[in-house]
Amino acid sequence: MISEKCKGAKHTLLGRPWFIIAALAGLLGGALLITSIIRATDNTLSLCSTVETTAQSIAEYSTTPIQLQSIVHYATSQTVPQQSFEEISISLNVLKERIPCNFLVFGLGHDSLMWASLNPGGTTVFLEEDPEWIQAVLKDAPSLRAHHVQYRTQLSQADNLLSTYRSEPKCLPANAFPIRYNEKCPLALTSLPDEFYDTEWDLIMVDAPKGYFPAAPGRMAAIFSSAVMARNRKGAGTTHVFLHDVDRIVEKTYANEFLCEKYRVDSAGRLWHFEIPNAANMSNQPGDRFC
Repeated sequence: MISEKCKGAKHTLLGRPWFIIAALAGLLGGALLITSIIRATDNTLSLCSTVETTAQSIAEYSTTPIQLQSIVHYATSQTVPQQSFEEISISLNVLKERIPCNFLVFGLGHDSLMWASLNPGGTTVFLEEDPEWIQAVLKDAPSLRAHHVQYRTQLSQADNLLSTYRSEPKCLPANAFPIRYNEKCPLALTSLPDEFYDTEWDLIMVDAPKGYFPAAPGRMAAIFSSAVMARNRKGAGTTHVFLHDVDRIVEKTYANEFLCEKYRVDSAGRLWHFEIPNAANMSNQPGDRFC
Protein backbone atom coordinates (compact mmCIF):
# COMPACT_ATOMS: atom_id res chain seq x y z
CA MET A 1 0.00 0.00 0.00
CA ILE A 2 2.90 2.20 0.35
CA SER A 3 4.44 2.71 -3.08
CA GLU A 4 2.41 3.26 -1.98
CA LYS A 5 3.78 4.92 1.08
CA CYS A 6 6.40 6.86 -0.82
CA LYS A 7 4.08 7.91 -3.65
CA GLY A 8 1.23 8.72 -1.25
CA ALA A 9 3.37 11.25 0.60
CA LYS A 10 3.66 13.24 -2.61
CA HIS A 11 -0.07 13.32 -3.33
CA THR A 12 -0.88 16.89 -2.35
CA LEU A 13 -3.97 18.88 -3.03
CA LEU A 14 -2.11 20.45 -5.93
CA GLY A 15 -1.67 17.03 -7.53
CA ARG A 16 -5.19 15.69 -7.11
CA PRO A 17 -8.66 17.10 -7.94
CA TRP A 18 -9.81 19.47 -5.22
CA PHE A 19 -13.19 17.83 -4.96
CA ILE A 20 -11.87 14.51 -3.63
CA ILE A 21 -11.51 16.02 -0.16
CA ALA A 22 -15.13 17.15 -0.16
CA ALA A 23 -16.19 13.83 -1.64
CA LEU A 24 -14.45 11.84 1.09
CA ALA A 25 -15.99 13.99 3.78
CA GLY A 26 -19.36 13.38 2.18
CA LEU A 27 -18.73 9.66 2.05
CA LEU A 28 -17.79 9.49 5.70
CA GLY A 29 -20.53 11.77 6.92
CA GLY A 30 -23.31 10.61 4.65
CA ALA A 31 -22.80 6.88 4.21
CA LEU A 32 -24.37 5.92 7.50
CA LEU A 33 -27.19 8.40 7.13
CA ILE A 34 -28.11 6.99 3.72
CA THR A 35 -27.79 3.43 4.97
CA SER A 36 -29.94 4.20 8.00
CA ILE A 37 -32.71 5.67 5.87
CA ILE A 38 -32.61 2.72 3.48
CA ARG A 39 -32.80 0.24 6.33
CA ALA A 40 -35.63 2.16 7.94
CA THR A 41 -37.77 2.19 4.79
CA ASP A 42 -39.47 -1.15 5.28
CA ASN A 43 -42.55 -0.65 3.10
CA THR A 44 -44.66 0.39 6.05
CA LEU A 45 -47.96 2.03 5.14
CA SER A 46 -47.92 4.51 8.00
CA LEU A 47 -46.03 7.75 7.31
CA CYS A 48 -45.77 8.53 11.02
CA SER A 49 -44.44 5.08 11.71
CA THR A 50 -41.89 5.45 8.92
CA VAL A 51 -40.68 8.81 10.24
CA GLU A 52 -40.37 7.43 13.77
CA THR A 53 -38.51 4.33 12.61
CA THR A 54 -36.18 6.41 10.45
CA ALA A 55 -35.38 8.75 13.34
CA GLN A 56 -34.60 5.81 15.60
CA SER A 57 -32.41 4.26 12.94
CA ILE A 58 -30.45 7.47 12.39
CA ALA A 59 -29.92 7.82 16.13
CA GLU A 60 -28.73 4.23 16.34
CA TYR A 61 -26.17 4.80 13.57
CA SER A 62 -24.98 8.19 14.80
CA THR A 63 -21.56 9.48 13.90
CA THR A 64 -18.72 7.84 15.81
CA PRO A 65 -15.60 9.59 17.19
CA ILE A 66 -13.35 7.96 14.60
CA GLN A 67 -15.60 9.23 11.80
CA LEU A 68 -15.37 12.77 13.12
CA GLN A 69 -11.61 12.41 13.45
CA SER A 70 -11.43 11.13 9.89
CA ILE A 71 -13.40 14.03 8.45
CA VAL A 72 -11.22 16.57 10.24
CA HIS A 73 -8.07 14.72 9.22
CA TYR A 74 -8.80 14.66 5.51
CA ALA A 75 -10.24 18.16 5.51
CA THR A 76 -7.06 19.61 6.98
CA SER A 77 -4.38 17.35 5.50
CA GLN A 78 -2.46 17.77 2.27
CA THR A 79 -2.37 14.00 1.75
CA VAL A 80 -5.32 12.03 0.43
CA PRO A 81 -6.07 8.30 0.12
CA GLN A 82 -4.10 6.40 -2.50
CA GLN A 83 -7.21 5.05 -4.20
CA SER A 84 -9.35 7.16 -6.49
CA PHE A 85 -12.89 8.22 -5.68
CA GLU A 86 -14.26 5.61 -8.12
CA GLU A 87 -12.17 2.85 -6.55
CA ILE A 88 -13.17 3.81 -3.01
CA SER A 89 -16.84 3.90 -4.01
CA ILE A 90 -16.82 0.20 -4.91
CA SER A 91 -15.75 -0.79 -1.40
CA LEU A 92 -18.07 1.79 0.16
CA ASN A 93 -21.10 0.30 -1.59
CA VAL A 94 -20.32 -3.10 -0.08
CA LEU A 95 -19.61 -1.66 3.35
CA LYS A 96 -22.97 0.10 3.39
CA GLU A 97 -24.65 -3.28 2.97
CA ARG A 98 -22.46 -5.22 5.41
CA ILE A 99 -21.74 -2.86 8.32
CA PRO A 100 -20.92 -3.61 11.02
CA CYS A 101 -18.58 -6.26 9.65
CA ASN A 102 -15.13 -7.79 9.92
CA PHE A 103 -12.84 -5.91 7.55
CA LEU A 104 -9.23 -6.97 6.98
CA VAL A 105 -6.87 -4.60 5.17
CA PHE A 106 -3.43 -5.60 3.94
CA GLY A 107 -1.46 -2.39 4.32
CA LEU A 108 -1.47 0.70 6.50
CA GLY A 109 -1.51 4.04 4.74
CA HIS A 110 -3.08 7.42 4.19
CA ASP A 111 -6.49 5.81 3.69
CA SER A 112 -6.55 3.67 6.85
CA LEU A 113 -8.45 6.16 8.97
CA MET A 114 -11.06 6.36 6.23
CA TRP A 115 -11.54 2.57 6.05
CA ALA A 116 -11.95 2.28 9.81
CA SER A 117 -14.45 5.16 9.74
CA LEU A 118 -16.56 3.47 7.07
CA ASN A 119 -17.05 0.40 9.28
CA PRO A 120 -18.50 1.85 12.51
CA GLY A 121 -19.22 -0.76 15.13
CA GLY A 122 -17.28 -3.35 13.16
CA THR A 123 -13.78 -4.77 13.38
CA THR A 124 -11.24 -3.21 11.02
CA VAL A 125 -7.69 -4.58 11.22
CA PHE A 126 -4.62 -3.53 9.25
CA LEU A 127 -1.58 -5.70 8.45
CA GLU A 128 1.65 -3.83 7.73
CA GLU A 129 5.19 -5.01 6.96
CA ASP A 130 7.06 -1.86 8.00
CA PRO A 131 7.21 -1.35 11.80
CA GLU A 132 8.50 2.22 11.50
CA TRP A 133 5.60 3.14 9.24
CA ILE A 134 3.17 1.64 11.75
CA GLN A 135 4.55 3.92 14.45
CA ALA A 136 4.32 6.94 12.17
CA VAL A 137 0.69 6.27 11.24
CA LEU A 138 -0.46 5.37 14.76
CA LYS A 139 1.12 8.53 16.12
CA ASP A 140 -1.56 10.53 14.30
CA ALA A 141 -4.31 7.89 14.49
CA PRO A 142 -3.78 5.81 17.67
CA SER A 143 -7.27 4.32 17.50
CA LEU A 144 -6.39 2.19 14.46
CA ARG A 145 -5.79 -1.53 14.99
CA ALA A 146 -2.60 -2.47 13.17
CA HIS A 147 -0.29 -5.49 13.35
CA HIS A 148 3.24 -5.90 12.09
CA VAL A 149 3.61 -8.93 9.80
CA GLN A 150 6.52 -10.66 8.09
CA TYR A 151 6.25 -12.38 4.73
CA ARG A 152 8.09 -15.47 3.51
CA THR A 153 8.11 -14.53 -0.16
CA GLN A 154 9.87 -12.13 -2.49
CA LEU A 155 8.50 -10.65 -5.67
CA SER A 156 11.35 -12.26 -7.63
CA GLN A 157 9.87 -15.67 -6.74
CA ALA A 158 6.44 -14.94 -8.18
CA ASP A 159 6.80 -16.86 -11.45
CA ASN A 160 8.33 -19.94 -9.81
CA LEU A 161 5.75 -20.03 -7.01
CA LEU A 162 2.92 -19.87 -9.51
CA SER A 163 4.34 -22.64 -11.72
CA THR A 164 5.14 -25.03 -8.87
CA TYR A 165 2.46 -24.57 -6.20
CA ARG A 166 0.34 -27.46 -7.50
CA SER A 167 3.18 -29.88 -6.85
CA GLU A 168 2.83 -29.22 -3.10
CA PRO A 169 -0.34 -30.92 -1.79
CA LYS A 170 -0.67 -28.40 1.05
CA CYS A 171 -1.06 -25.60 -1.50
CA LEU A 172 -4.10 -27.20 -3.12
CA PRO A 173 -7.53 -25.80 -2.25
CA ALA A 174 -8.69 -28.85 -0.32
CA ASN A 175 -5.58 -28.98 1.86
CA ALA A 176 -4.42 -25.38 2.32
CA PHE A 177 -6.68 -24.63 5.29
CA PRO A 178 -6.03 -23.90 8.11
CA ILE A 179 -3.22 -21.72 6.82
CA ARG A 180 -2.02 -20.93 10.35
CA TYR A 181 -0.10 -24.22 10.44
CA ASN A 182 0.55 -24.64 6.74
CA GLU A 183 4.33 -24.30 6.73
CA LYS A 184 4.73 -26.54 3.68
CA CYS A 185 3.02 -24.12 1.33
CA PRO A 186 5.21 -21.03 0.82
CA LEU A 187 2.17 -19.00 -0.25
CA ALA A 188 0.38 -19.56 3.07
CA LEU A 189 0.66 -16.77 5.65
CA THR A 190 1.65 -18.61 8.82
CA SER A 191 3.12 -15.89 11.05
CA LEU A 192 0.23 -13.47 11.39
CA PRO A 193 -1.38 -12.46 14.70
CA ASP A 194 -4.03 -14.73 16.18
CA GLU A 195 -6.74 -12.23 15.32
CA PHE A 196 -6.19 -12.92 11.62
CA TYR A 197 -6.87 -16.64 11.99
CA ASP A 198 -9.56 -16.45 14.66
CA THR A 199 -11.79 -13.99 12.78
CA GLU A 200 -14.02 -14.77 9.83
CA TRP A 201 -13.52 -11.81 7.51
CA ASP A 202 -16.43 -10.39 5.55
CA LEU A 203 -14.29 -8.01 3.49
CA ILE A 204 -10.60 -8.25 2.62
CA MET A 205 -8.68 -5.41 1.00
CA VAL A 206 -5.33 -6.41 -0.56
CA ASP A 207 -3.38 -3.19 -1.05
CA ALA A 208 -0.04 -4.40 0.37
CA PRO A 209 2.67 -5.51 0.92
CA LYS A 210 5.12 -3.77 -1.39
CA GLY A 211 5.28 -5.28 -4.84
CA TYR A 212 7.32 -3.01 -7.06
CA PHE A 213 10.94 -4.24 -6.71
CA PRO A 214 12.45 -7.77 -6.75
CA ALA A 215 13.28 -8.03 -3.04
CA ALA A 216 9.84 -6.81 -1.95
CA PRO A 217 7.47 -9.43 -0.47
CA GLY A 218 4.96 -9.03 -3.29
CA ARG A 219 1.25 -9.71 -2.85
CA MET A 220 1.32 -13.36 -3.89
CA ALA A 221 0.81 -14.75 -0.38
CA ALA A 222 -1.79 -12.13 0.54
CA ILE A 223 -3.85 -13.04 -2.53
CA PHE A 224 -3.47 -16.79 -2.02
CA SER A 225 -4.31 -16.65 1.69
CA SER A 226 -7.31 -14.39 1.08
CA ALA A 227 -8.65 -16.94 -1.39
CA VAL A 228 -8.14 -19.77 1.08
CA MET A 229 -9.85 -17.87 3.91
CA ALA A 230 -12.79 -16.95 1.67
CA ARG A 231 -13.28 -20.53 0.47
CA ASN A 232 -13.38 -21.77 4.05
CA ARG A 233 -15.93 -19.28 5.31
CA LYS A 234 -18.38 -20.91 7.70
CA GLY A 235 -20.86 -18.08 8.14
CA ALA A 236 -23.61 -17.03 5.79
CA GLY A 237 -22.89 -15.02 2.68
CA THR A 238 -19.84 -14.57 0.52
CA THR A 239 -16.45 -12.98 1.15
CA HIS A 240 -15.70 -9.74 -0.68
CA VAL A 241 -12.07 -9.38 -1.76
CA PHE A 242 -10.75 -6.10 -3.19
CA LEU A 243 -7.41 -6.13 -4.96
CA HIS A 244 -5.61 -2.91 -5.80
CA ASP A 245 -2.85 -2.28 -8.38
CA VAL A 246 -4.13 -4.81 -10.90
CA ASP A 247 -2.27 -2.89 -13.58
CA ARG A 248 0.79 -4.81 -12.37
CA ILE A 249 1.39 -8.24 -13.86
CA VAL A 250 1.82 -10.18 -10.59
CA GLU A 251 -1.36 -8.84 -9.02
CA LYS A 252 -3.34 -9.53 -12.18
CA THR A 253 -1.91 -13.02 -12.75
CA TYR A 254 -2.35 -14.17 -9.16
CA ALA A 255 -5.88 -12.76 -9.07
CA ASN A 256 -6.83 -14.79 -12.12
CA GLU A 257 -5.27 -17.91 -10.62
CA PHE A 258 -6.64 -17.76 -7.07
CA LEU A 259 -9.50 -15.22 -6.86
CA CYS A 260 -10.93 -16.23 -10.25
CA GLU A 261 -12.31 -14.17 -13.09
CA LYS A 262 -15.72 -15.79 -12.71
CA TYR A 263 -16.01 -14.31 -9.21
CA ARG A 264 -15.06 -10.78 -10.28
CA VAL A 265 -18.15 -8.63 -9.95
CA ASP A 266 -16.88 -5.08 -10.34
CA SER A 267 -13.86 -2.97 -11.19
CA ALA A 268 -12.72 0.64 -11.40
CA GLY A 269 -9.34 2.07 -12.24
CA ARG A 270 -6.75 -0.24 -10.73
CA LEU A 271 -9.16 -2.04 -8.38
CA TRP A 272 -10.89 -5.40 -8.88
CA HIS A 273 -13.74 -6.60 -6.68
CA PHE A 274 -14.35 -10.32 -6.19
CA GLU A 275 -17.25 -11.99 -4.42
CA ILE A 276 -16.10 -15.47 -3.43
CA PRO A 277 -18.49 -18.18 -2.18
CA ASN A 278 -17.37 -20.78 0.30
CA ALA A 279 -16.26 -24.16 -1.01
CA ALA A 280 -19.59 -25.78 -0.12
CA ASN A 281 -21.31 -23.52 -2.66
CA MET A 282 -18.83 -24.16 -5.47
CA SER A 283 -20.29 -26.67 -7.89
CA ASN A 284 -18.10 -28.89 -10.08
CA GLN A 285 -14.92 -27.28 -8.79
CA PRO A 286 -11.70 -29.25 -9.58
CA GLY A 287 -9.93 -30.34 -6.43
CA ASP A 288 -6.51 -29.18 -7.61
CA ARG A 289 -7.52 -25.72 -8.83
CA PHE A 290 -8.95 -22.57 -7.27
CA CYS A 291 -10.73 -21.54 -10.46
